[in-house]
Amino acid sequence: MLVLGAKGSHKTEASIARAAASLGHQCRVLDVAGWHRRLGEAARPALEWAAKSFEPDVIVCTRHALLLGEARLRRLITHRRAVFWYFDAVPTEQAFQLGRIVEQMYVTYAAEVPFFRAAGVPDVKFLPQALDPWEDHPTDSVPPSFRCDVSFVGSGPYPYRWELLRAIGKVCTLQIRGPGWAEAPTDLPVVGGEIRGRRFAEAVLGAAVALDAHAVPPRPGMHASASNRMWKVLGCGGFLLAPRVPGIEAFVREGEHCRYYGDTDEAVEAVRWALAHPEERRRIAAAGQAHALGHHTYAHRVRLLIEARGYPLGTVESTA
Repeated sequence: MLVLGAKGSHKTEASIARAAASLGHQCRVLDVAGWHRRLGEAARPALEWAAKSFEPDVIVCTRHALLLGEARLRRLITHRRAVFWYFDAVPTEQAFQLGRIVEQMYVTYAAEVPFFRAAGVPDVKFLPQALDPWEDHPTDSVPPSFRCDVSFVGSGPYPYRWELLRAIGKVCTLQIRGPGWAEAPTDLPVVGGEIRGRRFAEAVLGAAVALDAHAVPPRPGMHASASNRMWKVLGCGGFLLAPRVPGIEAFVREGEHCRYYGDTDEAVEAVRWALAHPEERRRIAAAGQAHALGHHTYAHRVRLLIEARGYPLGTVESTA
């Protein structure tokens, strides 16, 4: 298997490669984004040669694969199975173009399936992101400065989140971390910038509640839509409080693996409940982690991809 995308231990491409290796497949990530950033279009022939020399049976494209250029990409995927796995919440013209080239595609937000089909991609399936046990796992200690009631890790320039964060910050100690908060209101308790790996786990486990929040208002029909933050929090063993959308319990169940909220008032009430019930909160967090490890790792997703299947929406997997 060859992954055409971006390289880095924290990247989804790396998680795919580790998952494929755990299933017994040889897998390489070709850093299309990095080579193109350094060399521009001059990187294209070298990238094509490197890809061909690996002699892959399956090619997994992320959005960066388009940097190869359409002609070279078409040559690479001829007589090979190729798929495009799209991770973003909003379709772009470049994503439509890449989908039409590759012709077989997976999207991590189920509501996008009809948009890509209407744009001329013949085979579109739903395959959500997942947790990577190598990257998303508990840490053995938490710095005192990370201790709080609620933590949120995410990007800042999305005003849709601000009302929710402000309301939660009024009833408990809240810590916000992530990139892009320089222009946010000063009453939001931003305590740090972008974090990954161990630091992300410390932010999750240092808080009683790890909050997930939409960046933009949910679109109609956003069935079973979950950000990658859900899987990372569960993998780290945190108590997840996430937005409720139709079909979301096909992944993890309310009151058993996490808590969901519909609006700001419900989110605030769920935080108050979690702070008042520490033993129940810890039980739910442990059950959520076990369930996610048993059913929602990248190895589970890559197995479906290899078998040319999508995630079976409408089913709720039983806890192992």
